[in-house]
Amino acid sequence: MSTAIVTGQPVPGSSLESDLRALGFEVLTASDATDTGNLLAAVPADRRVAVVDARFVGHPHALRLGLTDPRFPLAAIPGAVTAQPAGRQALSRALTREAAAGGSTDLAVDGLVTALDADVHRPELGSLVAAVPADPQARNEARQAVAAVDDEAVRLKSAVKSRDGFFTTFFISPYSRYLARWCARRGLTPNQVTTASLLTALIAAGCAATGTRIGFVAAGALLICSFVLDCTDGQLARYSLQYSTLGAWLDATFDRAKEYAYYAGLALGAARGGDDVWALALGAMILQTCRHVVDFSFNEANHDATANTSPTAALSDKLDSVGWTVWVRRMIVLPIGERWALIAVLTAATTPRITFYVLLVGCALAATYTTAGRVLRSLTRKAKRTDRAAQALADLADNGPLAGLVSRTRRAPLGSPLLLALCGVAVLTASLFSGVTWAPVAGAFVYAVASGRALAAPLKGALDWLVPPLFRAAEYGTVLVLASKSGVNGALPAAFGLVAAVAYHHYDTVYRIRGNAGAPPAWLVRAIGGQDGRTLLVTVVAAALTATQFKVALTVLAVLAAGLVLVESIRFWVSAGAPAVHDEGEPA
Repeated sequence: MSTAIVTGQPVPGSSLESDLRALGFEVLTASDATDTGNLLAAVPADRRVAVVDARFVGHPHALRLGLTDPRFPLAAIPGAVTAQPAGRQALSRALTREAAAGGSTDLAVDGLVTALDADVHRPELGSLVAAVPADPQARNEARQAVAAVDDEAVRLKSAVKSRDGFFTTFFISPYSRYLARWCARRGLTPNQVTTASLLTALIAAGCAATGTRIGFVAAGALLICSFVLDCTDGQLARYSLQYSTLGAWLDATFDRAKEYAYYAGLALGAARGGDDVWALALGAMILQTCRHVVDFSFNEANHDATANTSPTAALSDKLDSVGWTVWVRRMIVLPIGERWALIAVLTAATTPRITFYVLLVGCALAATYTTAGRVLRSLTRKAKRTDRAAQALADLADNGPLAGLVSRTRRAPLGSPLLLALCGVAVLTASLFSGVTWAPVAGAFVYAVASGRALAAPLKGALDWLVPPLFRAAEYGTVLVLASKSGVNGALPAAFGLVAAVAYHHYDTVYRIRGNAGAPPAWLVRAIGGQDGRTLLVTVVAAALTATQFKVALTVLAVLAAGLVLVESIRFWVSAGAPAVHDEGEPA
C-alpha cells in the first residue's frame, strides 16, 4: 500500500485525487507544511509515501513515472515527490526544514525537492505534461497541453526499448507492445510472461529433439513465439513499472537458459538422425558466452573511466547519426533478435549441422567486429581506469584458490597482465594438442600460475579487459577439446552440461557486479575451484581415467557445479537485499 499526501488548497474540477487512487495510493489532504509533516509522521514506515501539490496538472502516466517506479528510493517530477522506506528519512528532514521556514504557509513541493539532501531520480517525461500552474490562465493552458497529448500512446511507445535491434524493432515490437498492454489489463506480471517465454523455448527445444522435419518446423515457430514473449515481458515491466529483484534475476538468466537449451535440443535431434553435432553445439555456446564476457568486461572497464573519449568512439558516434548505418551496425553484431530469427529459419528449413555451421560463422564474424572495435577504442582512448573497474575485472576473472595463492606472493609483477594471460593460454593450448597424455596437466598448471600472476597487479591497462574473456575461452575450450578427444559416446553432452553450469555462474557474477553487490561469496568460488582449479582438475581426470570414467567424472562435476551455483544464486536473487538490475540494452 502507498500513501499520497495532497498539500494545499483543492482546485475545483481537478482529477488529481482520482488519478492518484487509480495508481494505488491512499489519498490524504494537508493544508500546509506543518500539517503535511504530521501526516507523514503518521504513515507506517514500511510504506511508500508521496507528497503532491494540489495545484498539479499533468498526465496520469507522468504521475506513474514519477511516483511508482520501485527502483529508486527518491523520485520527483514537477509538483510531486515520492519516497520509498529507504528515502523516508531524507524526505522527513527536508519537510521539517520547509515547515520551520514556511510556518503555516502553503508547502511548495518543488522547494521541498530542492531541499532534499539525497539523490533524487527525475524521470524523462518527453511530451508528457507535469506542471504546477500559478494562476487560472496558466492552469487552462496546462490542461490544453494535457488534452493535446495522448497519454496512452506515449505510455505504449515508452514501453519499447530505444535501442533494440532491427528485427526486434520492425518485426516484433510493433505488435508485442499491444500484447504487453493486454497482459497488464488482465493483471499478468512480467515474471509470469518471462516464465511463459522460458516454457515455450523449452517446448521448442523438445520439438527440435524429436529429429523430425515437422518437429524442426514447430521448433522454429515456437522459438520465435518465445522471443515475442521475451520482448513482451520487458515491455510489460516498462508499461506498468513492475520492476522487481526476482524479475531482474529471471530476465538476466532465462535468455541464456533458453538459447542453450535449444542448442541441446538441436544436438539431440541430430543424434536421432545419426549425426553427432554435440561438439558444434558446445562450440556455439562457448563462442556466445565469450562474446558476452567481452561485452561485460569492456563495459565494466570503462564504466566510470575518466577522459573516456577516443577518435574511434567519435567515428562511431558519427556513424550513428546516419540512419542506415545505425541498423547495419546493429545487425552486424547479430543481436539476440537477429540470431534467434536466423536459428529458427535454419532449423525449419535445413539441418542442425547447417544451423550450427551458419551460427558459428555468424557469431565469429560478429565477435571479430565488436572486439576489434573495442580494442581500437581502448588503444586510442586516454582513459584512467578506477579501482572499482579493476576490482570488477578481477571478479570477472574468477580465479580460484590456486591462482589466488600465486597472485598474493610478494613478487613484483612479471609483465602486462594481458601478456601473462596470453602466455598461459598459449602453453595450455599447445599442451592440449601435443598428443602426450599428461602434457595438458602440466599446461594447465602453468596456465593456473600465469592466471595468478596476471592478477598480481590491478587490471588497469588499456587492454586488460580482455583477460576475463581469455580465461573463459581457455577453461571452456579445455573441456571441449578433452571431451572431443575422449571419443566416447556421451562425453560431449556431459561437457555441455559442465560448461553450461559454469557459464551460469559467470553470468550470475556479471549481474551481481552490475547491481553493485560485488562478486559471489568467496566460499562459492573456492568450492567450485575457480576457473584455474576447474581447468586443472579436468585435465587431471582426463589423463588419469579411462574415457568412460572421464565421461562419468564430467557428469558428476556438472551436477555438483550446477547444484552449488544454482542454490546460492537463487538464495541471493530472491533475498531482500538483492539489487534490481534491469538491462535496457540488448546483449549480443
